[in-house]
Amino acid sequence: MSAETPTLSVVIPCLNEAERLPLLLADLQRWPLPIEITVVDGGSNDHSPRISALAGGCCITEYPPGRGRQLAAGARHSIQQNKGEWLLFLHADSRLPSHWGSSVLHRIQHPDAQRFAWFFDLRIQPSTPARRLLEAVISLRSRWCQQPYGDQGLLIHRSLYERSQGYAPLPVMEDLDLVQRLSPLTRLHALGLAVTTDGRRWERVGVLRRSLENAMLRHRWRRGESPARLAAEYYGKALSTNQLEYQKPQR
Repeated sequence: MSAETPTLSVVIPCLNEAERLPLLLADLQRWPLPIEITVVDGGSNDHSPRISALAGGCCITEYPPGRGRQLAAGARHSIQQNKGEWLLFLHADSRLPSHWGSSVLHRIQHPDAQRFAWFFDLRIQPSTPARRLLEAVISLRSRWCQQPYGDQGLLIHRSLYERSQGYAPLPVMEDLDLVQRLSPLTRLHALGLAVTTDGRRWERVGVLRRSLENAMLRHRWRRGESPARLAAEYYGKALSTNQLEYQKPQR
């Protein structure tokens, strides 16, 4: 496939997202060229797999669920079964802006685009002053520290993804693990577009407390503590094994 007509494969890890998944799948239809969508379901007991099929996506199952495991499985499937030169990883509760398709297509048609990895800015809905501050901090962190989060999506050429060895099947920190391995290989650039995520994950204890807790979590992870141990401590004994594997740290 020529650089003038790039092909795109989208990977979406999913677990019981029947309420939000259809909105993302509708957003993806704004891609102006043929698109390949792989939803990696972790064993949903709602209608998520059926919704994926009705939207024209391919739904594969990766059980027991785990976000890192599901992302890795979706990437393997896309590389082996699909023709997409570009991989776009998105979380199931994401929403894309109406003009995302034309903007991203214009970006990846540039001859140098495949040398880099790309991310979206983050918007949290519903918006609050504290969440807007968090969005600004994440924007600075993504650009200056080259460490965007999985919530922001990742657009990457398949050759660069394979060079980085892709996602690891970690129970937490699968997003930061990958961008750290990308850092010696390339720069990560902002697409100049914002992806919107559901703010329900910040509602339990608030933005400030959650951000401080996760800063400590990341610090301990970088020092080499077991991701499984960190996940168990973070999510607590009240959560099931499936929830422990799948849920993501709230930034």
